[in-house]
Amino acid sequence: VQLQAYGGGVVQAGGSLRLPCAASGRTFSIAKMGWFRQAPGKEREFVAGVRWTGGITNYADSVKGRFTISRDNAKNTMYLQMNSVKPEDTAVYYCASSRGSIWYEYDYWGQGTLVTVSS
Repeated sequence: VQLQAYGGGVVQAGGSLRLPCAASGRTFSIAKMGWFRQAPGKEREFVAGVRWTGGITNYADSVKGRFTISRDNAKNTMYLQMNSVKPEDTAVYYCASSRGSIWYEYDYWGQGTLVTVSS
């Protein structure tokens, strides 16, 4: 599975941004997809995940109520809608996919896309 994340950029605090992630290759094997982020000087952290069948979602506490993860199975694309962004949301955002069911374990990773939130 190959993953391509894009849509990053500079956004003002309180604003919105949507990140798509397109999957290609053996997409029939995808059980779930997710977003992670890594801020400068920090470890990579889980942001949100979505099961490919059924659409069940899971979020980190830090983004609940502000971010929404969704997927379009027909387009093999996952999205992260980021609303009410904060400076602490500044990070490189990575999309990932997995054949398994454990929320925090992923097999394939895309390149990152940088999101910068200005105050």
